[in-house]
Amino acid sequence: MSTFSRFLWRIIILNFVINNINHTQQNHDVLICTYFGLLDSLFGSLNHYITDDKTQVSYLKNEPLKSISLSIYFRLGMGSDCVACEPLRYPDTRRDDYVVDNYHGVPISDPYRWLEDPDSKEVKGFIKKHMKVTESVLSNCDYREKLHVCMTKSFDYPRYGCPFQRGNKYFYFHNPGLCPHRVLYIQDSLDDEGEVLLDPNQLSEDGTVALRVCEVSHDAKYLAYGLSSSGSDWLTLQVMCVADKIIEPDKLSWLKFTSISWTHDTKGFFYCRFPAPKDCENMDAGTEVNVNHNHQLYYHLLGTKQSEDILCWEDLENPTHILEARLSDDGKYLLMNICQGAIPLNKFYCCNLSTLPNGLKGHKRDDLLPFVKLIDDFEARYQAIANDDTIFTFLTNKQAPRYKVVRVDLKKPDHWIEVLQESKNDVIESVLPINRNQMIVTYLSDCKHVLQIRDFESGALLHKLPIDIGSIDYISARREDNMFFVKFSSFINPGVVYLYNLKPTGPDSKVLRDTVVPGFDQAEYHVNQVFVHSKDGTRVPAFIVAQKGIELDGSHPCLLYGYGGYGISLTPSFDMTRVVLARHLGVVFCVANIRGGGEYGEEWHQGGSLANKQNSFDDFVSVAEYLISKGYTNPSKLCIEGGSNGGILIGACINQRPDLFGCALAHAGVMDMLRYHKFTIGHAWVHEFGCSDREEDFRYLIKYSPLHNVRRPWEDSSTKATQYPSCMLLTADHDDRVVPLHTLKLLATMQHELCTSVKNSPQVNPIIGRISRKSGHGCGSSTQIMIDKSVDCYSFMAKALGASWKD
Repeated sequence: MSTFSRFLWRIIILNFVINNINHTQQNHDVLICTYFGLLDSLFGSLNHYITDDKTQVSYLKNEPLKSISLSIYFRLGMGSDCVACEPLRYPDTRRDDYVVDNYHGVPISDPYRWLEDPDSKEVKGFIKKHMKVTESVLSNCDYREKLHVCMTKSFDYPRYGCPFQRGNKYFYFHNPGLCPHRVLYIQDSLDDEGEVLLDPNQLSEDGTVALRVCEVSHDAKYLAYGLSSSGSDWLTLQVMCVADKIIEPDKLSWLKFTSISWTHDTKGFFYCRFPAPKDCENMDAGTEVNVNHNHQLYYHLLGTKQSEDILCWEDLENPTHILEARLSDDGKYLLMNICQGAIPLNKFYCCNLSTLPNGLKGHKRDDLLPFVKLIDDFEARYQAIANDDTIFTFLTNKQAPRYKVVRVDLKKPDHWIEVLQESKNDVIESVLPINRNQMIVTYLSDCKHVLQIRDFESGALLHKLPIDIGSIDYISARREDNMFFVKFSSFINPGVVYLYNLKPTGPDSKVLRDTVVPGFDQAEYHVNQVFVHSKDGTRVPAFIVAQKGIELDGSHPCLLYGYGGYGISLTPSFDMTRVVLARHLGVVFCVANIRGGGEYGEEWHQGGSLANKQNSFDDFVSVAEYLISKGYTNPSKLCIEGGSNGGILIGACINQRPDLFGCALAHAGVMDMLRYHKFTIGHAWVHEFGCSDREEDFRYLIKYSPLHNVRRPWEDSSTKATQYPSCMLLTADHDDRVVPLHTLKLLATMQHELCTSVKNSPQVNPIIGRISRKSGHGCGSSTQIMIDKSVDCYSFMAKALGASWKD
């Protein structure tokens, strides 16, 4: 019997089985995989498709198989359950094939360069047309309304932040449920009823004005706070008198990437800003793409105009440097980190303010402050913990990728002492002084936090504080106090605020606030940490969260999330959205702790950055394959999701392994890896990704840049995929961090390459974009904006994965 005949008979038998078995959802998924596995085996890649105008179904050209293929296709429900029941009609998008850049002798076309201009009428028309396509797809998603009702109801529970103390007052943030933003409260004691100090929900009718940064003066007399509009990173800073809640006339503009640090005399504060953009009077802040250069440090004297502020530091010779500044706890020193982009490396300068002959107020405005350059190169990260006069204690990763604590006297800057050595396995994530001569040390151990009290002078272990498996979200502590606050959460714990008291007899703790979510029972869920071997053998951790008692039969919808960048660690955190998806759609949730993050220190970070970025993608793919091999899901039921740096991850993975996923959600991804550094703050990422201006970097960037690696899988014999998964690319019109052009250019490229340029294209899975209005990179989004986005994302996902609703 010929090879063709043998496979033909197998397909006929499979068709018979489908006809005569009342199959469950599990059989349904297995049969789909078996059927297409047989076809794959027979034809290699399924790259010979045509589209029947009457049925709008893609099937094989081979006539003997046509009726069988169609029969099985409809019996397995794929014709009716896909997100778009027929191929979408995408808008015509102009291509400018004359735009070609030469990168080190390699010509690279950029036909959608025109999409980089946010003010262009053509770009606005592009967005408007694609929003209509997106809405047509979402309106066809069966569970969109149900998800909206459930999400809204589920988010209606009280959430509390960690209290912090200034003077003799306590402050904390609280959202009673569905308020757009959390509200700042003040209280005289922890037992008193809190009183509203600042409610950002009163500042705009649509919830688009958000409180992004605030700092109370040391005597609790004033509150300085920064507001953003429509999600932009630009801030406008104002000052409130705490006693009577009257807003002072001080108003500062064009702040970005800043903290606020009051001087102890409460006469003013330090802040950072960029020079105002050109034509700023007529600009819709947050929609521009101009590069942000020359970060500056200023001091504002209360009651004066911003134009009179004292310029404390700038470096015009290094316009891409980012500044961080704060006052030391004793109020004597101004501490400044100079950062080389967003990676954990910085210089450290300090200025003894008491040496200024006329004080800050009398300092000459044309002279920068006389900083002492204690660390004047980018060899490591240095974070000041505390100081005793001229003796400073730091957390650093110099020759310690998992961090250590060191000490130096400014009078002897070449003599450093090690206080707490680097751990063999765990990462020191934070160190805070407490109780005068003690310190709170937070370790990250296999992606879970461990809390300890150690001696400040010697580093000796004094107490291990018992906490559940999860994350320390925030610690509020002052060196002069013997009590401190800790906010804890996990995948199945919505949040607990603890009050710790360091008594002479030992630490004492009590629950200050316990977050209760109506209808949520953590006993119904199971969290499992697994370790997966990546492509190169590296052991990669991942958390899997699911309802208890599920069968590992490959039938479950699964949502796999990843980030893998900037040394940022993903630790267990509570998300009500995941609870809704698990409860009503049976979704299994997984977090992959891939390289590029900080889960195992700087070596783990470097293992997924620059020329090693491909390791991040390999790790993520390996976790996806693990989920499939262990029966949690199958490729048609697996959705991947990531945002910002994680958006790159999603874009690269669907290009490299389109066969492995049924759906992809890419939020605000950096998709054009050759030009990202030319827009807003993109230059700060060069030390994480590399830069196409350098030939060595270009050679590896071009290999994974999502925009430049969209390929037709049906023309690639090395993959089993016949098309890309259903894809939603998300951005926001006021995202001035990862500007929308990344998403728009990739959207146009994917639709052209996979759909509109191919007659009768096999790509029937939808490729759509979602552009949020009056919204930004994510910080400052209102509760309703977050709910609406989640509803659209996960109703799209549910349709793509064929998930069933359970009440």
